[in-house]
Amino acid sequence: MPLEGGARGAPGAVQVADRWHLWHNLAEAVERAVSRHREHLPAAVRAHDPPAAPPAQQESSAPPRTGRVPDRTRDRHASVHRLLAEGRTQAQVTRELGLSRGTVRRFARAASPEELLVNDGTGRQASILDEHAAYLRERWNSGCTNAAQLWAELRERGYPGGPTYVRQYLARFRGTSAVPRPKPAVPKVRAVTSWIMTSPDQLADTDKASLDAILAASPELAAVTASVRSFAAMMNERQGRKLLEPWMTAAEATGEPALRSFVTGLRADQDAAINGLSLRWSSGAVEGHVNRIKMLKRQMYGRASPELLLLD
Repeated sequence: MPLEGGARGAPGAVQVADRWHLWHNLAEAVERAVSRHREHLPAAVRAHDPPAAPPAQQESSAPPRTGRVPDRTRDRHASVHRLLAEGRTQAQVTRELGLSRGTVRRFARAASPEELLVNDGTGRQASILDEHAAYLRERWNSGCTNAAQLWAELRERGYPGGPTYVRQYLARFRGTSAVPRPKPAVPKVRAVTSWIMTSPDQLADTDKASLDAILAASPELAAVTASVRSFAAMMNERQGRKLLEPWMTAAEATGEPALRSFVTGLRADQDAAINGLSLRWSSGAVEGHVNRIKMLKRQMYGRASPELLLLD
């Protein structure tokens, strides 16, 4: 607001805008800008997503089986593949090893004896849930550990089994995954405004990560944040006389309506704004006393006589 009253009352006085009000007005402009681009605020939630889990790997297989059946299976597999590599036909291998045609055919198709050990029950049997392992691991890591719910979801994906088997399958996950942290909510406009108006080295790590994600998603808010930080440096270093005009030009160039409105207010009292951002004087102390008196007066309502409350 133009300082016309002060200029008329004391035409020879130097008008100095209060830095607190300049900063407060800038914060209001930033809040309007954040509200205008609020569709980018959910990016803060994605910044705290846990890193993508690696593709679900098959549970570590059991150590190689030992015993009469596994040893015989490995010997037969080696013999069948040796004779086939020498040029024998499967019929010749059948006669030479004294095995049935079906057995030789099965051994010939197996790339390793472990495949045969699985098939004959001496190794780990494949699970009908293996094809859903990646989905189950993803849902488990996202916080869904209810077997009944996961079974219902698998039924929609074509799983034909019952809930008991799903519960048994999930048992391997228990104790191996940390309890997932609740996903943070989308930050409020005022919270993001506060982050922008705070020096980066004063922000908590989580708030800084959230703000960085939002600024990466919104070039407009990134430009607003850059303007805020350059304004703060100019104000703290008392460089208004040198830098205010270039700052206003750059702020208008961002195209952000809220910043343009703030610049319009600065230009209305530009000399006072320059002095406020350049000189050591400030009415901040006076404003603090005024606010304290207002607070005390509000606290007195209902506790003092009407005559006292009328005093101003």
